Formats: sequence, structure tokens, C-alpha cells
Amino acid sequence: MEEPKTCLHCGKTVRGRSDKKFCDDYCRNNYNNQLKALSNNYVRNINNALGKNRRILESFLNGAEETGKTTKQHLLQQGFSFKYITHTYVNKKGNTYFFCYDYGYLQLDNDWYLIVHRKNE
Repeated sequence: MEEPKTCLHCGKTVRGRSDKKFCDDYCRNNYNNQLKALSNNYVRNINNALGKNRRILESFLNGAEETGKTTKQHLLQQGFSFKYITHTYVNKKGNTYFFCYDYGYLQLDNDWYLIVHRKNE
């Protein structure tokens, strides 16, 4: 005689089909949501950091301005994280711009940064 199957989420006895793994839809949904929670949190945290970086870069430009300057210290004080970028752009002179979506920065001399806003092409 076979040992009764138990729900993968709550441990209750499962009745019904032989391949059934959960006692009801609630347990199935909770089980699958818990499996995905760790990877979803990781992605959510990165997206939040990218959004924060973009807002910080945007705050250094007034309205129609496409460029501005600030120091590394000022960026860090605002909570900017240099670890998170969406892409890079290398111009014809070989300068590498680091972007958070449509706002970017170029490292200049003496811990100064050029902030740029790239318009949609």
C-alpha cells in the first residue's frame, strides 16, 4: 500500500489524482510565489537602484538643460550608486559615458562629473 501524498506547501494529505502535489489552489499559488520571491526581490532591488540613480542625475539638470556638472561627493551625498548603470556610450573621442536610462555621466578631472541628458533619437 502506498503512503498518502502530502501537500508541498502545507503538508496536509492530498486527495485526488495520483500526480496532484497541492491540496488546493491557495497552497499551489503560495508555494510558487515563494519560489519566485527571491529572484523577483533581486530584480526589484536593482530596478529601484537604477530608478534612484536616474532621478539623482535628473535633479542636477534644470528643465531644458542637456548638461551640467557636479562632484562625486555631491552624487554620493544624494545616494547615487556607481554600481548600477543601464548601458555605456563611447563617443568619437573615446570618452565613456555611463547611463541610467536617458541620463548619464562622464568622469572628468578632480572627481568632477559631467551630467548629460540624451534625447530620444
